[in-house]
Amino acid sequence: MDYNSAQKRVKDLKSFYKNCMWFFIVSGFITIRHFIKYSGTDHVFHVSIILIIWAIILGIKAVNLFAFDAEWENKIMEEELRKNKKPVDF
Repeated sequence: MDYNSAQKRVKDLKSFYKNCMWFFIVSGFITIRHFIKYSGTDHVFHVSIILIIWAIILGIKAVNLFAFDAEWENKIMEEELRKNKKPVDF
């Protein structure tokens, strides 16, 4: 991994961790608010559509960062180059 791609990966990881931190802070406030608001009723938990969408986006970012990183991309590229390499017939 060269310097530029490592720098980009660190920047992406930092952004992902910040998003996770904010997700947990906001979801904590929303959850506490729901428990206080609906404590006297039989509504146990109301799901926030914003939190669901935010969680899906974080999940997609996590897969892109940890499963499909630069090493994975280089490995797949090398495999494709080996597949497409044709022997030279004279």
